[in-house]
Amino acid sequence: PCFRTVIRALEKDEGDILVFLPGAAQIRKLAERLGEQFKGKTGIGIHPLFGNLSPEAQAAAIAPSRPGRRKIVLATPIAETSLTIQGVRVVVDSGLANAPRFSPGRGMTRLETLAVSRASADQRRGRAGRTASGVCYRLWSKHVHQGLVPFNRSEILNADLAPLALELANWGVGDPGELKWLDVPPERAFDAAVSLLRQLEALDGRGRITTHGRALLAAGTHPRLAHMVIKAEALGQGFMACCLA
Repeated sequence: PCFRTVIRALEKDEGDILVFLPGAAQIRKLAERLGEQFKGKTGIGIHPLFGNLSPEAQAAAIAPSRPGRRKIVLATPIAETSLTIQGVRVVVDSGLANAPRFSPGRGMTRLETLAVSRASADQRRGRAGRTASGVCYRLWSKHVHQGLVPFNRSEILNADLAPLALELANWGVGDPGELKWLDVPPERAFDAAVSLLRQLEALDGRGRITTHGRALLAAGTHPRLAHMVIKAEALGQGFMACCLA
């Protein structure tokens, strides 16, 4: 549906096109199809836009199109609110986003592709009217739109809380109930985080941060990965561990 809608918008509407897709994999797939469609044509530029791109590639996606050219920007939700892409008059919204979901039972986080909230959909639609009047194509029905949740669920309610629990222990806070929260960390997920940190030798039996825990905190990555790198370094395998991390 995205591909057909982009082709339709190029024929019917004026200005550059911003396409919202859930993640980098979907962006690469659509970019490949559009590249084949416009192979040999110089008037159309196709620009992916997601967090892991080089600064140069991101700058090219954001920059205004040259006179006589049109641009198709294929973006993740990074383009919802954080930046203005000059020249965009058309938005094509898949209505999907990738979101991390933590499973306390498995102790792992995975990405799930979910429908956006109505608030996110409105933010995306607004990108078509930032610099001039525009149009938004939503790839879902009015009936589906009515069933969207009003707002995105707070990340703390779904996240892996190990980094947070380690930070709190460094402050001397063992019980998140000692602090005031907009959304209280879920008890089961927090307990799972504390259990993991004890296995990683980051907390002692009383929940206090250890010297190793402070080293994990200073590493600037998830405690699981930091533990692997620090332990591997002592075995002379620090570089390999960094590559794995």
